[in-house]
Amino acid sequence: MITKIIKVNPLNFTKDEIKEAIELIRNGELVAFPTETVYGLGADATNSNAVKKIFFTKRRPLDNPVIVHISDLNNLINVALEVPEEIFDLARKFWPGPLTFVLKRNPSIAPEVSAGLDTVAVRCPAHPVALELIKSSEKPIAAPSANKAGKPSPTRAEHVLDDFKDEIPLIIDAGSTIYGVESTVIDVTKKPPVLLRPGAMPIEEIMKYIGEIHIPEFVRGLGKFEGPALSPGLKYRHYSPEKPLILVEGEDKLNALKKLLEEYKNAGLILTKETANFFKDQKELIIIGSKDNLFEIAFNLFSSLREMDKRNIDVIIIEGVEEKGIGLAIMNRLRKAASKIIIS
Repeated sequence: MITKIIKVNPLNFTKDEIKEAIELIRNGELVAFPTETVYGLGADATNSNAVKKIFFTKRRPLDNPVIVHISDLNNLINVALEVPEEIFDLARKFWPGPLTFVLKRNPSIAPEVSAGLDTVAVRCPAHPVALELIKSSEKPIAAPSANKAGKPSPTRAEHVLDDFKDEIPLIIDAGSTIYGVESTVIDVTKKPPVLLRPGAMPIEEIMKYIGEIHIPEFVRGLGKFEGPALSPGLKYRHYSPEKPLILVEGEDKLNALKKLLEEYKNAGLILTKETANFFKDQKELIIIGSKDNLFEIAFNLFSSLREMDKRNIDVIIIEGVEEKGIGLAIMNRLRKAASKIIIS
Protein backbone atom coordinates (compact mmCIF):
# COMPACT_ATOMS: atom_id res chain seq x y z
CA MET A 1 0.00 0.00 0.00
CA ILE A 2 1.20 3.50 -0.85
CA THR A 3 -0.21 6.30 1.27
CA LYS A 4 -1.67 9.09 -0.86
CA ILE A 5 -1.71 12.67 0.41
CA ILE A 6 -4.35 15.13 -0.75
CA LYS A 7 -3.51 18.76 0.05
CA VAL A 8 -6.42 21.14 0.45
CA ASN A 9 -6.95 24.69 1.56
CA PRO A 10 -9.33 24.37 4.54
CA LEU A 11 -10.88 27.76 3.76
CA ASN A 12 -11.21 27.23 0.02
CA PHE A 13 -11.73 23.67 -1.17
CA THR A 14 -14.37 21.71 -3.05
CA LYS A 15 -16.10 18.43 -2.34
CA ASP A 16 -14.46 17.01 -5.47
CA GLU A 17 -11.01 17.52 -3.94
CA ILE A 18 -11.80 15.04 -1.17
CA LYS A 19 -14.01 12.74 -3.28
CA GLU A 20 -11.52 9.87 -2.95
CA ALA A 21 -11.56 10.18 0.84
CA ILE A 22 -15.38 10.15 0.86
CA GLU A 23 -15.45 6.95 -1.20
CA LEU A 24 -12.88 5.28 1.06
CA ILE A 25 -15.01 5.97 4.15
CA ARG A 26 -18.12 4.66 2.40
CA ASN A 27 -16.21 1.51 1.42
CA GLY A 28 -15.04 0.72 4.94
CA GLU A 29 -11.48 2.00 4.62
CA LEU A 30 -9.40 4.36 6.77
CA VAL A 31 -8.75 8.05 6.11
CA ALA A 32 -6.62 10.43 8.17
CA PHE A 33 -8.22 13.86 8.26
CA PRO A 34 -7.82 17.18 10.10
CA THR A 35 -10.01 18.42 12.90
CA GLU A 36 -9.61 21.62 14.90
CA THR A 37 -7.93 19.64 17.71
CA VAL A 38 -5.61 17.01 16.16
CA TYR A 39 -5.61 14.83 13.05
CA GLY A 40 -7.97 11.85 13.30
CA LEU A 41 -7.79 8.35 11.86
CA GLY A 42 -11.34 7.84 10.65
CA ALA A 43 -13.64 5.02 9.61
CA ASP A 44 -17.37 4.44 9.24
CA ALA A 45 -18.66 4.20 12.83
CA THR A 46 -21.51 1.89 11.78
CA ASN A 47 -19.17 -0.68 10.20
CA SER A 48 -17.57 -3.07 12.69
CA ASN A 49 -14.90 -4.27 10.27
CA ALA A 50 -13.92 -0.70 9.43
CA VAL A 51 -13.68 0.26 13.10
CA LYS A 52 -11.52 -2.80 13.80
CA LYS A 53 -9.05 -1.49 11.20
CA ILE A 54 -8.54 1.61 13.37
CA PHE A 55 -7.53 -0.49 16.37
CA PHE A 56 -5.33 -2.83 14.30
CA THR A 57 -3.54 -0.01 12.48
CA LYS A 58 -2.96 2.10 15.58
CA ARG A 59 -1.96 -0.96 17.71
CA ARG A 60 -4.66 0.34 20.05
CA PRO A 61 -6.06 -1.84 22.86
CA LEU A 62 -9.61 -2.93 22.11
CA ASP A 63 -10.87 -1.69 25.50
CA ASN A 64 -9.89 1.91 24.67
CA PRO A 65 -12.99 3.56 23.10
CA VAL A 66 -12.88 6.03 20.22
CA ILE A 67 -14.95 9.15 19.59
CA VAL A 68 -17.68 9.31 16.95
CA HIS A 69 -17.79 12.51 14.87
CA ILE A 70 -20.97 13.91 13.34
CA SER A 71 -21.50 16.85 10.98
CA ASP A 72 -24.70 18.28 12.42
CA LEU A 73 -26.57 18.34 15.71
CA ASN A 74 -29.52 16.69 13.98
CA ASN A 75 -27.37 13.57 13.51
CA LEU A 76 -26.95 13.10 17.25
CA ILE A 77 -30.04 10.89 17.57
CA ASN A 78 -28.50 8.50 15.00
CA VAL A 79 -25.52 7.98 17.30
CA ALA A 80 -26.96 8.29 20.82
CA LEU A 81 -30.15 7.38 22.68
CA GLU A 82 -32.10 9.18 25.41
CA VAL A 83 -30.31 12.49 24.90
CA PRO A 84 -31.50 14.98 27.55
CA GLU A 85 -32.80 18.29 26.23
CA GLU A 86 -30.18 20.17 28.27
CA ILE A 87 -27.46 18.37 26.32
CA PHE A 88 -29.03 19.51 23.06
CA ASP A 89 -28.97 23.04 24.49
CA LEU A 90 -25.33 22.69 25.49
CA ALA A 91 -24.40 21.27 22.09
CA ARG A 92 -26.05 24.24 20.38
CA LYS A 93 -23.74 26.52 22.36
CA PHE A 94 -20.48 24.61 21.85
CA TRP A 95 -20.85 22.66 18.59
CA PRO A 96 -19.18 22.59 16.21
CA GLY A 97 -16.28 22.57 18.66
CA PRO A 98 -13.88 20.57 20.82
CA LEU A 99 -16.42 19.23 23.33
CA THR A 100 -17.33 15.52 23.49
CA PHE A 101 -20.32 14.05 25.33
CA VAL A 102 -20.55 10.48 26.60
CA LEU A 103 -24.16 9.32 26.09
CA LYS A 104 -26.12 6.08 25.65
CA ARG A 105 -25.05 4.37 22.43
CA ASN A 106 -27.49 3.92 19.54
CA PRO A 107 -27.29 0.25 18.38
CA SER A 108 -26.56 1.53 14.86
CA ILE A 109 -23.05 2.39 16.07
CA ALA A 110 -20.60 -0.51 15.97
CA PRO A 111 -19.99 -1.86 19.50
CA GLU A 112 -16.23 -1.88 18.86
CA VAL A 113 -16.34 1.94 18.94
CA SER A 114 -17.20 1.81 22.64
CA ALA A 115 -15.31 -1.35 23.66
CA GLY A 116 -18.65 -3.16 23.81
CA LEU A 117 -20.14 -0.75 26.37
CA ASP A 118 -23.62 0.74 26.05
CA THR A 119 -22.23 4.29 25.90
CA VAL A 120 -20.70 6.34 23.10
CA ALA A 121 -18.49 9.43 23.00
CA VAL A 122 -19.66 11.87 20.32
CA ARG A 123 -18.82 15.34 19.07
CA CYS A 124 -19.21 17.67 16.07
CA PRO A 125 -15.78 18.97 14.98
CA ALA A 126 -15.20 22.61 14.04
CA HIS A 127 -13.16 22.04 10.90
CA PRO A 128 -14.61 22.53 7.40
CA VAL A 129 -12.76 19.56 5.90
CA ALA A 130 -13.87 17.20 8.67
CA LEU A 131 -17.46 18.40 8.41
CA GLU A 132 -17.55 17.94 4.62
CA LEU A 133 -16.02 14.46 4.88
CA ILE A 134 -18.63 13.37 7.42
CA LYS A 135 -21.56 15.01 5.63
CA SER A 136 -20.67 13.75 2.15
CA SER A 137 -19.84 10.21 3.23
CA GLU A 138 -23.24 10.15 4.96
CA LYS A 139 -21.64 8.22 7.81
CA PRO A 140 -20.77 9.11 11.39
CA ILE A 141 -16.99 8.76 11.55
CA ALA A 142 -15.22 7.02 14.40
CA ALA A 143 -11.81 8.63 14.81
CA PRO A 144 -9.14 8.61 17.48
CA SER A 145 -5.98 10.64 16.96
CA ALA A 146 -4.01 9.54 13.88
CA ASN A 147 -0.88 8.31 15.64
CA LYS A 148 0.48 4.96 16.76
CA ALA A 149 -0.94 4.13 20.18
CA GLY A 150 0.95 5.85 22.99
CA LYS A 151 2.80 8.37 20.83
CA PRO A 152 2.28 12.16 20.75
CA SER A 153 -0.84 13.12 18.84
CA PRO A 154 -0.47 14.52 15.30
CA THR A 155 -1.13 18.19 14.62
CA ARG A 156 0.17 18.16 11.03
CA ALA A 157 -0.17 15.71 8.17
CA GLU A 158 3.56 14.93 8.25
CA HIS A 159 3.14 13.62 11.80
CA VAL A 160 0.53 11.17 10.50
CA LEU A 161 2.85 10.13 7.68
CA ASP A 162 5.69 9.54 10.18
CA ASP A 163 3.52 7.00 11.98
CA PHE A 164 1.51 5.43 9.15
CA LYS A 165 3.49 5.72 5.91
CA ASP A 166 2.20 3.03 3.55
CA GLU A 167 -0.11 1.62 6.26
CA ILE A 168 -3.20 3.71 5.45
CA PRO A 169 -4.55 4.62 2.01
CA LEU A 170 -5.06 8.36 2.35
CA ILE A 171 -4.22 11.47 4.38
CA ILE A 172 -6.02 14.77 3.84
CA ASP A 173 -3.46 17.50 4.47
CA ALA A 174 -5.08 20.80 5.46
CA GLY A 175 -2.13 22.24 7.37
CA SER A 176 -1.77 22.59 11.13
CA THR A 177 -4.69 21.99 13.46
CA ILE A 178 -5.98 24.93 15.51
CA TYR A 179 -5.83 23.84 19.15
CA GLY A 180 -3.15 21.14 19.24
CA VAL A 181 -4.78 19.06 22.00
CA GLU A 182 -7.80 16.79 21.85
CA SER A 183 -11.39 17.60 22.78
CA THR A 184 -12.76 17.86 26.30
CA VAL A 185 -14.81 14.78 27.23
CA ILE A 186 -17.72 14.87 29.70
CA ASP A 187 -19.83 11.91 30.80
CA VAL A 188 -23.35 13.32 30.89
CA THR A 189 -24.96 9.98 31.78
CA LYS A 190 -24.00 10.81 35.40
CA LYS A 191 -25.40 13.44 37.75
CA PRO A 192 -23.51 15.64 38.19
CA PRO A 193 -21.67 15.18 34.88
CA VAL A 194 -18.11 13.86 35.16
CA LEU A 195 -15.07 15.25 33.37
CA LEU A 196 -13.26 12.30 31.80
CA ARG A 197 -10.64 14.17 29.79
CA PRO A 198 -9.66 17.85 29.90
CA GLY A 199 -9.14 19.27 26.46
CA ALA A 200 -9.27 22.24 24.15
CA MET A 201 -12.57 23.48 25.59
CA PRO A 202 -11.74 24.82 29.09
CA ILE A 203 -13.91 23.23 31.76
CA GLU A 204 -14.52 26.66 33.28
CA GLU A 205 -16.41 27.71 30.14
CA ILE A 206 -18.62 24.63 30.17
CA MET A 207 -19.48 25.03 33.85
CA LYS A 208 -20.92 28.47 33.13
CA TYR A 209 -23.76 26.70 31.32
CA ILE A 210 -23.97 23.25 32.91
CA GLY A 211 -23.21 24.06 36.55
CA GLU A 212 -21.36 21.53 38.69
CA ILE A 213 -19.04 19.05 36.96
CA HIS A 214 -17.22 16.40 38.98
CA ILE A 215 -13.47 16.44 38.29
CA PRO A 216 -11.80 13.20 39.43
CA GLU A 217 -8.12 13.15 40.41
CA PHE A 218 -7.16 11.01 37.39
CA VAL A 219 -8.21 13.89 35.11
CA ARG A 220 -5.14 15.80 36.29
CA GLY A 221 -3.00 12.91 35.10
CA LEU A 222 -2.49 11.75 38.69
CA GLY A 223 -3.52 8.44 40.18
CA LYS A 224 -4.82 5.40 38.34
CA PHE A 225 -8.15 5.14 36.57
CA GLU A 226 -10.26 2.18 37.71
CA GLY A 227 -13.17 0.54 35.92
CA PRO A 228 -14.28 0.31 32.28
CA ALA A 229 -13.14 3.20 30.10
CA LEU A 230 -16.01 5.29 28.73
CA SER A 231 -13.63 7.65 26.95
CA PRO A 232 -10.25 7.66 25.22
CA GLY A 233 -7.18 8.45 27.28
CA LEU A 234 -8.22 6.89 30.58
CA LYS A 235 -6.46 3.54 30.97
CA TYR A 236 -3.14 3.66 29.16
CA ARG A 237 0.02 5.71 28.91
CA HIS A 238 -0.39 8.24 26.11
CA TYR A 239 1.32 11.00 24.19
CA SER A 240 4.85 9.71 24.88
CA PRO A 241 7.93 10.37 22.73
CA GLU A 242 10.38 7.52 22.15
CA LYS A 243 13.00 9.15 24.36
CA PRO A 244 12.48 9.41 28.16
CA LEU A 245 10.49 12.51 29.12
CA ILE A 246 11.08 14.31 32.42
CA LEU A 247 8.38 16.76 33.49
CA VAL A 248 9.37 19.56 35.87
CA GLU A 249 6.63 21.28 37.82
CA GLY A 250 6.33 23.27 41.05
CA GLU A 251 7.43 26.63 42.41
CA ASP A 252 11.20 26.32 41.92
CA LYS A 253 11.43 24.96 38.39
CA LEU A 254 14.53 27.00 37.56
CA ASN A 255 16.80 25.30 40.08
CA ALA A 256 15.30 21.90 39.30
CA LEU A 257 16.07 22.38 35.61
CA LYS A 258 19.66 23.40 36.37
CA LYS A 259 20.17 20.29 38.52
CA LEU A 260 18.75 18.05 35.82
CA LEU A 261 21.12 19.52 33.23
CA GLU A 262 24.03 18.70 35.55
CA GLU A 263 22.78 15.13 35.77
CA TYR A 264 21.89 14.69 32.10
CA LYS A 265 24.65 16.11 29.90
CA ASN A 266 22.89 15.35 26.62
CA ALA A 267 19.38 16.62 27.26
CA GLY A 268 16.89 18.57 25.17
CA LEU A 269 14.86 21.30 26.83
CA ILE A 270 11.27 22.31 26.00
CA LEU A 271 10.59 25.52 27.93
CA THR A 272 8.33 28.52 28.10
CA LYS A 273 9.65 31.73 26.61
CA GLU A 274 10.14 33.22 30.07
CA THR A 275 12.17 30.31 31.46
CA ALA A 276 14.15 29.87 28.23
CA ASN A 277 15.80 33.26 28.88
CA PHE A 278 17.87 31.54 31.58
CA PHE A 279 19.06 28.75 29.25
CA LYS A 280 20.10 30.62 26.11
CA ASP A 281 23.34 28.64 25.86
CA GLN A 282 21.53 25.32 25.79
CA LYS A 283 22.10 23.80 22.35
CA GLU A 284 18.97 21.64 22.18
CA LEU A 285 16.20 24.04 23.15
CA ILE A 286 12.62 24.48 21.93
CA ILE A 287 10.55 27.44 23.13
CA ILE A 288 6.99 26.17 23.40
CA GLY A 289 5.27 29.51 24.04
CA SER A 290 4.58 32.10 26.70
CA LYS A 291 3.22 31.40 30.18
CA ASP A 292 0.72 34.15 29.44
CA ASN A 293 -0.68 32.29 26.42
CA LEU A 294 -1.52 28.69 27.31
CA PHE A 295 -3.32 28.20 24.00
CA GLU A 296 0.01 28.86 22.25
CA ILE A 297 1.66 26.21 24.44
CA ALA A 298 -1.12 23.72 23.71
CA PHE A 299 -0.80 24.42 19.97
CA ASN A 300 2.94 23.65 20.08
CA LEU A 301 2.89 20.81 22.62
CA PHE A 302 2.79 17.64 20.52
CA SER A 303 4.81 19.06 17.62
CA SER A 304 7.54 20.10 20.07
CA LEU A 305 7.67 16.62 21.59
CA ARG A 306 7.89 15.05 18.14
CA GLU A 307 10.58 17.48 16.97
CA MET A 308 12.76 17.04 20.06
CA ASP A 309 12.37 13.27 19.85
CA LYS A 310 14.16 13.33 16.47
CA ARG A 311 17.19 15.17 17.80
CA ASN A 312 20.43 13.51 18.91
CA ILE A 313 19.74 13.62 22.65
CA ASP A 314 19.30 11.09 25.45
CA VAL A 315 16.42 12.62 27.38
CA ILE A 316 13.77 15.32 26.97
CA ILE A 317 13.10 17.73 29.84
CA ILE A 318 9.90 19.78 29.68
CA GLU A 319 8.50 22.54 31.87
CA GLY A 320 5.00 22.25 33.33
CA VAL A 321 2.40 25.04 33.33
CA GLU A 322 -0.37 26.31 35.57
CA GLU A 323 -3.51 24.14 35.71
CA LYS A 324 -6.01 26.76 34.63
CA GLY A 325 -8.10 26.82 31.48
CA ILE A 326 -6.44 24.75 28.77
CA GLY A 327 -3.47 24.36 31.15
CA LEU A 328 -5.35 21.47 32.78
CA ALA A 329 -5.35 19.66 29.42
CA ILE A 330 -1.66 20.39 28.90
CA MET A 331 -0.72 18.98 32.30
CA ASN A 332 -2.96 15.94 31.80
CA ARG A 333 -1.06 15.15 28.59
CA LEU A 334 2.37 15.80 30.07
CA ARG A 335 1.81 13.72 33.19
CA LYS A 336 0.54 10.82 31.10
CA ALA A 337 3.51 11.15 28.75
CA ALA A 338 6.25 11.57 31.37
CA SER A 339 8.69 8.84 32.33
CA LYS A 340 9.52 10.84 35.46
CA ILE A 341 7.98 13.82 37.25
CA ILE A 342 10.06 16.27 39.29
CA ILE A 343 8.09 18.50 41.68
CA SER A 344 10.29 21.39 42.74
